[in-house]
Amino acid sequence: MPDEQMAAAGAAPGPAGGPPGAPAASPVTPVPPRPLDPIDRSIMRLLQADGRASVRSVAEQVHVSRANAYARINRLIDDGVIRGFTARVNHERAGQGASAYITLKIVQNSWRTVREKLRELPGAAHIALVSGDFDVLLLVHTPDNRTLRELVLTRLQAIPEVLSTRTLLVFEETDLLAPGPGAAATPPLRED
Repeated sequence: MPDEQMAAAGAAPGPAGGPPGAPAASPVTPVPPRPLDPIDRSIMRLLQADGRASVRSVAEQVHVSRANAYARINRLIDDGVIRGFTARVNHERAGQGASAYITLKIVQNSWRTVREKLRELPGAAHIALVSGDFDVLLLVHTPDNRTLRELVLTRLQAIPEVLSTRTLLVFEETDLLAPGPGAAATPPLRED
């Protein structure tokens, strides 16, 4: 549950998810979002599609100098807009043919505890605290349905703060960041 709801429920949250009533850490002033111009947005789209793209390639595609592209990419990283670079995985080809979104209802004020336990689950790919009829949305990838069933029935439902779960099997996925039809496959790593 968000800190505002926790405070409204009676107990003030402790520092950094610590126990209620613990001494508060120094307040952290949130950094306001950085305004992005169309070139920044284009750079982000290119890097989302191919995180291995060279600075030269990015510069050419957004029509700026290599130095300008380099500075913009570094500023996006320094400002926390770009959090890192990763590979997009075909989970079925990687031996994880069963995927599911699992919704969880949890005990009020237990989000931080539950989040840490969910991070330890094998195959957990995404965890989100959400509003609505359930509290948490979890995406998992497992080798098969038997492993998925064990994960839900043995691991998830054994977490004391989890009140209920609902499993939504993924039949097919579409990667919206993947290059469009007819685009060349991502080339091997390069140094330029």
